[in-house]
Amino acid sequence: MTTPGPADTAAELADALTRAMKRIRRRTMQRLEPYGLTPAQGRALRTLAHAPGCESAETMRLSELAERLHIAPRSATTVVDALEEAGLVARTPDPADRRAVRLVLTEDGHGALERISRVRHEVAQEYFGPVSPAEQDALLRALRHAEEAYEAGPTP
Repeated sequence: MTTPGPADTAAELADALTRAMKRIRRRTMQRLEPYGLTPAQGRALRTLAHAPGCESAETMRLSELAERLHIAPRSATTVVDALEEAGLVARTPDPADRRAVRLVLTEDGHGALERISRVRHEVAQEYFGPVSPAEQDALLRALRHAEEAYEAGPTP
């Protein structure tokens, strides 16, 4: 029997991460369902909440939200349409560009953010609770390092 090489370990790690994300996502969806929210809507609300001036008309444009979420602008429009219909986000005219709109969190949107945050922490604790804090820190550092290297692109 041969010892697994780095490529095998990397593939196994990718499989383990995929399984973990599916389980975390499924549990998060179950917990957000009573609030009428999807994980995609939760991500959009969290992204808007971290935008400069999220409580004023100086928030981000729809195109910027799509870029930050790494989704197509049309997909961002669908997410924002649902959030607006639920009263969690409002569209306001962009004073610098009549063709564009800015997205503003409503009071209900801020309340939804609190519920989302609570659900995210509960689900994360359920999944990672059995893992020691030191192992959690090491995993987080490794994933951040991998993400930074991936974003930087291939090295020559």
